[in-house]
Amino acid sequence: MRTKSYKKNVINVVTLGCSKNIYDSEVLMGQLKANGKDVRHEAEEGNIIVINTCGFIDNAKEESVETILDFVQKKEDGVVDKVFVTGCLSERYKPDLEKEIPNVDQYFGTRDLPKLLKALGADYKHQLVGERLTTTPQHFAYMKIAEGCDRPCSFCAIPLMRGGHKSTPIEDLVTQAEKLAAKGVKELILIAQDLTYYGLDLYKERRLADLLKALAKVEGIEWIRLHYLFPTGFPEDVLDVIREEPKICNYVDIPLQHIADPVLKSMRRGTTMEKTNRLLDMMREKVPGIAIRTTLITGYPGETEEDFQTMLQWVQDQRFERLGVFTYSHEENTHAYKLEDDVPDEVKRERADAIMAVQQEISWDKNQELVGKTYRVLVDRVEGEHFVARTEFDSPDVDNEVLIPAESTYVRVGDFVNVKILEATDYDLLAEVVS
Repeated sequence: MRTKSYKKNVINVVTLGCSKNIYDSEVLMGQLKANGKDVRHEAEEGNIIVINTCGFIDNAKEESVETILDFVQKKEDGVVDKVFVTGCLSERYKPDLEKEIPNVDQYFGTRDLPKLLKALGADYKHQLVGERLTTTPQHFAYMKIAEGCDRPCSFCAIPLMRGGHKSTPIEDLVTQAEKLAAKGVKELILIAQDLTYYGLDLYKERRLADLLKALAKVEGIEWIRLHYLFPTGFPEDVLDVIREEPKICNYVDIPLQHIADPVLKSMRRGTTMEKTNRLLDMMREKVPGIAIRTTLITGYPGETEEDFQTMLQWVQDQRFERLGVFTYSHEENTHAYKLEDDVPDEVKRERADAIMAVQQEISWDKNQELVGKTYRVLVDRVEGEHFVARTEFDSPDVDNEVLIPAESTYVRVGDFVNVKILEATDYDLLAEVVS
């Protein structure tokens, strides 16, 4: 018996996982709106549910399954009418999901957008280049410049879910940027499984530098940020563009995963500690003051205490501006799945905590160096008694934030302002606006 009814004929899109999934949901919603559909993102209302799932690691898979089960229960209770599932989890585990959770109306993979639209009573409109309903704050947006990945990393299931690398043409991305700028977007965050591979499939050469130059010409775009740069085969000309073009943030997100040579070899990363250090040195030499963000994995199969200590000492020596750590997740059908998952979960966690403890001290030291200095920041939101902003060295949701007291100053969300740093903690900066 129906106990509560959500608003009829409203499609509610629920997004789980990374920024690439956010982008995909925005494209889906743009298509639905162009078809005259009433579509919302993670709203209270909506009798038709589309869940865009993540299937990257165990925790993400569990969250996706729990979300599916929650909405299936709402369907059984008569609260919602239909539940559709798309994204990485259903791309990877569709037969299992259909068997285990049969009350979902239909499952779709990561490349099934036209089929999903048809199931929702809509047509895929090829002419909608760059049209999407952004779910981020109005002043910044993610821009996916390529889909899939051709790298052979042993631990990663992304190619299983996203397929091979496929670059989007430069002219299409410029069109997207122009449309986003017309809507008030000031910061583009470029994303892909591998930015450094961009262009090899389309142009037979790496063209990320050319793309950056083209995007920098778009009027209204003031910051361009680079996420997910693979270290092997890194195009040096990108560093020249970062240094020379004011719109390109002095910031790179380069997931290095590990540094001990035996682990890097088993991970099939195509690099060594020596080559990695040489790349990091070149980045800092070519772009003085660059902020380097990386992510690491602890507990990979066969990781010895010596391997871990090598990585821990390396983190101390490199003093990364930004760093995050994942514990290894043993993923089916990956190359590493053939290896024994021999590092106990508690050891994986202890090692991750040890690295983050070191990084916390590094972050504290680096933030203290900022006190008294002036920076241009972008105001993201109001939270409690503060406006929350970011420097060019910080990406949304994952990096440091600048807190500006709201009682003494008024600034507008989405504006750039100059601030002086007054105090600093491990990950936050307290600032005042200056002229």
